[in-house]
Amino acid sequence: MTDTLTARSRAGSPAARPVRLNVPMRAVPAPIADRIEQDLGHLDPFRQEEFTLRVRRWWPDIVDGLTTLYGGTHDLIDLAAGLIGSAARAYADRDPDLLTLDRARLLTPDWLQRPDMVGYAAYADRFAGNLAGVGEHLDYLAELGVTYVHLMPLLRPREGDNDGGYAVASYREVRPDLGTTEDLRVLASALRGRGMSLVVDLVLNHVAREHEWAQRAREGDAAYRDYFYVFPDRTLPDAYEETLPEVFPDFAPGSFTWDDDLAGWVWTTFNRWQWDVNWSNPRVLAEFVDIILFLTNLGVEVLRLDAIAFTWKRMGTSCQNQPEVHDLTQVLRSIARLACPGVAFKAEAIVGPRDLIQYLGTGRHVGQVSDLAYHNSLMVQVWSMVAAGDTVLARRALRNLPATPTTGTWITYARCHDDIGWAIDDRDAEAVGLNGFWHRRFLADWYAGDVAGSWARGLVFQFNEETGDKRTSGSAASLAGLEAAATQEAKDQALARIFLIHAIAFGWGGVPVIWSGDELATLNDPHWAEETGHEDDNRWAHRPRLDWERATQRDDLRTETGKVFHGMSHLAAVRKSLPQLHASSDPEVLDDGIDRGIFAVARRHASGPMLGLYNVTQDWRPFPWSVVERMGFTQPVNALGNRHSIASGDDGYVWLSPFSAWWVVDA
Repeated sequence: MTDTLTARSRAGSPAARPVRLNVPMRAVPAPIADRIEQDLGHLDPFRQEEFTLRVRRWWPDIVDGLTTLYGGTHDLIDLAAGLIGSAARAYADRDPDLLTLDRARLLTPDWLQRPDMVGYAAYADRFAGNLAGVGEHLDYLAELGVTYVHLMPLLRPREGDNDGGYAVASYREVRPDLGTTEDLRVLASALRGRGMSLVVDLVLNHVAREHEWAQRAREGDAAYRDYFYVFPDRTLPDAYEETLPEVFPDFAPGSFTWDDDLAGWVWTTFNRWQWDVNWSNPRVLAEFVDIILFLTNLGVEVLRLDAIAFTWKRMGTSCQNQPEVHDLTQVLRSIARLACPGVAFKAEAIVGPRDLIQYLGTGRHVGQVSDLAYHNSLMVQVWSMVAAGDTVLARRALRNLPATPTTGTWITYARCHDDIGWAIDDRDAEAVGLNGFWHRRFLADWYAGDVAGSWARGLVFQFNEETGDKRTSGSAASLAGLEAAATQEAKDQALARIFLIHAIAFGWGGVPVIWSGDELATLNDPHWAEETGHEDDNRWAHRPRLDWERATQRDDLRTETGKVFHGMSHLAAVRKSLPQLHASSDPEVLDDGIDRGIFAVARRHASGPMLGLYNVTQDWRPFPWSVVERMGFTQPVNALGNRHSIASGDDGYVWLSPFSAWWVVDA
């Protein structure tokens, strides 16, 4: 077959005969075309043609990525044929409603960039007991305006300590206490029916020691031993560790672990029972392609690619953010586009500001890698601004980030399940007269409540005495001062900070995500260490079970819970009404002539300008009216303040009250 794809009508038809489709196949090698016919010959001509057109569209990206990764060492045509065959079989098995979703998403490629996208992240068990329980609380999520639901690791992990579920023992099974894969399919369908997309974690860098691949490697299967990095002695591990940072120095020092069954040192970046997989082996790539297609056919709409920055190893480097990471993502994304183009990839890359944008695509990877990436820098800078009462560092850091590719967008957030690593770039700090090391130390100490005048009550996580690195755990409410507040004035200021930091995240563009419990002003869990397996990991302090009794107060504006819940649902509702917050409109951080206590973000959109104004201090602060005039506003109002009109004072300024947030648009 060289020119066209031959399709056959459905088996059993008395008039069955080959149907010739006018889809040229010269763009891909004959073995690929033959594989498509073999796997899809039983489908109707329309569906065969649909898949073939996708192959033609994505073939250049597939072969480009495979050539970079494996060219010269493997038969790329045979490898590509196997991957496309997996996609073809998954496409053939895809449920009709998911096929409809794919086609709808192809008509709305900006679905993740629209201002009605609002996310919620939670552990299913800590939110509602199990998957069925999550399904019973969709009305609650709808009240918040949620359209994107990220359920933290729910695939079956190893027994005992499992890094919060990130030590996966089976990618094809759900944790038994949460339900079954059928329960996951049912929940995905229910969410889809409510206009909510299901997001699930896919751990790419490692598997549990108890995973089938690792078990077979320990049993002596050479093919599976090659799924991992195993060394007979310390020569190469020692050489690698000269440049490898420790991720968990307190409870998992080093990056290699001796295993008696393997009779070798296995690479273990995160924990001794989390084995890094060897992505330089194309069989690992093929395994993960099948896993992705399995999960997406259950109805998962967004895959969070966990620990993606660590997937490619290179001697003499930190083994993070290597260029091949983006080639891997390109191949995985392109293969997924063949079977399920409505599915999105989200890069979990908590990296420095200079590396961050690459996960949305730069250079030859623009439009070909992840659709979403975590804006870790924004989160860090928001907490830095509020602690310091100064926005100059944030302006410098955020203005220097490259423009976002039009095909991708950010996940923005005030808090997440993880600790806060104070990723302040030394060059940014130096440019504004700060010492990067000491500013990072100040932030860690401030949010631990160890600085005079601090209103925060966080916990120090993973203090590395050799490097001085300190990270921070804590819920948004505790970090913002609500836990420490002893007076009504202090409580009001804490509530204002909670609203402010979320308003910045909601007003940046992209997909703002609420961390479970923060919408109820939940404080740190004082009993976090009492649960088996949690005693050495204080991140569980900000991962409490959702208090549904407390949630009954969410409509009572006399309570702190009601004020915070109302504030977040208000942010979501106003955001949905503003086309200026479509993520295709890049934010512009203003600097010249702006008071140091005000963070100002301009957005220019065909529907009109928008100006986000955020006072990060406890004092009234001025903003020059001339900026409002230059942006072309005619009837400026504060969309967050029930569209109250804004006007200049006699001094030529508008004045923002302490910890206030304005979204200025035209009436």
